[in-house]
Amino acid sequence: MRFSTALIHGNISTDEKTGATNTPIYQSSSFEHKTAEELENIFKGTKPGFIYTRINNPTIEAFEKRIAYLEGGIGAVACSSGMAAVSLAVMNILKSGEEIISGSGIFGGTYSLFKCLEEFGISTRYVKNNDISSFEECINKKTRLIYIETIGNPKLDVPDIGKISEFAHSRGIPLVVDNTATTPYLVRPIELGADIVIHSTSKYINGSGNSISGIIVDSGKFKWDYEKYSSLKEYKKFGAFVYLARLRKGLFKDFGACLSPFNAFLNTIGLETLSIRMDRLCQNASELACSLKMNPKVLKTNYPGLEDNEQYSLASEQFGGKYGAILTIRVGSKQNAFKLINNLKYAANLANIGDVRTLVIHPASTIYVTNSMEEKESMGVYEDLIRISVGLEDIEDLIEDFEQALGMLE
Repeated sequence: MRFSTALIHGNISTDEKTGATNTPIYQSSSFEHKTAEELENIFKGTKPGFIYTRINNPTIEAFEKRIAYLEGGIGAVACSSGMAAVSLAVMNILKSGEEIISGSGIFGGTYSLFKCLEEFGISTRYVKNNDISSFEECINKKTRLIYIETIGNPKLDVPDIGKISEFAHSRGIPLVVDNTATTPYLVRPIELGADIVIHSTSKYINGSGNSISGIIVDSGKFKWDYEKYSSLKEYKKFGAFVYLARLRKGLFKDFGACLSPFNAFLNTIGLETLSIRMDRLCQNASELACSLKMNPKVLKTNYPGLEDNEQYSLASEQFGGKYGAILTIRVGSKQNAFKLINNLKYAANLANIGDVRTLVIHPASTIYVTNSMEEKESMGVYEDLIRISVGLEDIEDLIEDFEQALGMLE
């Protein structure tokens, strides 16, 4: 089954009772059972079933199964947001005194989370670049996971997932990959050796900017050392599902960061058009990047799909000739950046990516406003930088819009 077919037919069937082709929205907080014994067995985990939507729900489960299928995982847990997914994914196996190794170009929200985790005794070391030597410099006996993004946001650096996974596994450490910017249509990190895959499904999975959500997918392939990862020990009876069992029965249940059934439904609808949207988005981004690169008012255009970009070769190989729909430009000053944003007609100025419409933001004064200058630059954020999440508009209109807005700059 090929990808676009899998989006519609993979790991899904029509509703048995009604024949509905879309999964019904089970907008119920809890679920009744005929006997006390039946509910007891569901709570024990010896019988499948639904208890309470904070724990599981048929609509949400259907969404989880579809994403797990597309990513090649054994299962998934959907969360209330992308940040909830990141938080639960790493905290599921970390304890006070342990450490994360992270790519330097990670999303600002994730950087902020990792900083917050320091208050709980969990620290993070950031690599200088994506070379294995940089990861080697950061690793020590306290390291418990390596965290990277398929394409850094907004640094747009591209890590070699295969090489990093080999390094992580040689040290007995799992690799956690945020696949939000690329989606399984461009790359399936598990096939390259990743152990846990995360999405902010609010973005390209949903595609229309109408709901907040996230998901964690487990490959089921990592060989856990239960002495090193002692929080998993009591769940080892679940075998390959040990990570998901600990997550579902522990942090996920207790933190209450669950996805609503209605948002799961909206994500499922968006998911079915993922491939055709990503094709158009990537094409639009490529053409806009080429146009902006030629404009004398743009000092630098950063997009992995530009042939002179240092990420181009690896991105071409890893993402099958598509390069995502995010690009950045630098225009000389914060004043120019603001002026450009204020004069665009079609691009919405807001904090999101992955919408059907083109979105722009000035990261330094918004998402990264509380970061130091050193932190900003390590994440690829500068005072004159604009992040562009390219949408589905006619590319001619987008190019003309940016040209007229750039024409307003001195």
